[in-house]
Amino acid sequence: MRDRDRALIERFLRRVHIFRGLPEDHLREVTEDFDILSVKGGETVLSQADESTDLYMVLRGGVRVTFLDEEGNELILTNFNEGDFFGEMSLIDGKPRSATVVAEGDVILGVLKRERFLEAIKENPMIAIEILGALVERLRKADEMIESLAFLDVRERLVRLLVNTAEREGERGEDGYYRIRKQTHKELAVRIGASREAITKALKALAEDQAVVERGGYFLISPDTFARGGRSF
Repeated sequence: MRDRDRALIERFLRRVHIFRGLPEDHLREVTEDFDILSVKGGETVLSQADESTDLYMVLRGGVRVTFLDEEGNELILTNFNEGDFFGEMSLIDGKPRSATVVAEGDVILGVLKRERFLEAIKENPMIAIEILGALVERLRKADEMIESLAFLDVRERLVRLLVNTAEREGERGEDGYYRIRKQTHKELAVRIGASREAITKALKALAEDQAVVERGGYFLISPDTFARGGRSF
């Protein structure tokens, strides 16, 4: 591994919860065990049912995690960006991948073999505690998605998605509206399990209520909509 890559891995390991508590000597040892993987935008990092069991860490760029049914329909489960890790389920139980991961733009990943990760846990059991916390957090998010698909209509699911996005990366303007990057109606549809036509209809209704407005390359979310978190629509 080149010195530049090693430094990049070590810098990110210090930020990732599951590794940042490692003693310095253990941190350096784990750093040496990572491989660097570069993936072009749109390419698949791993696919459902793959039998690989490596842990991946996003060093640069971002990826989306998707579920594909037998007919090729896509549902976006979540996104991972710099400093995030994925692949922990197969890493722990050794079973095939449960979802597909695709690069959103050019991505640089750090890859750690399962055997080395298990050795790191034996050397520092706190890693297991940290990864359990991460798994619980992701399970809660999965529960929220299941609840949304089961009990909320398209408009409610859409608003919840936009508000959650605004909480993570939105900017609040002087008028109180939260601004987030605009996505196509097709992109929104695959994120909430709806049709593009249903998204268009929901956005039109939201715009009429001034709850969510499309302007330029952004969605503007009203303060009231943001405060309610997408509830009671």
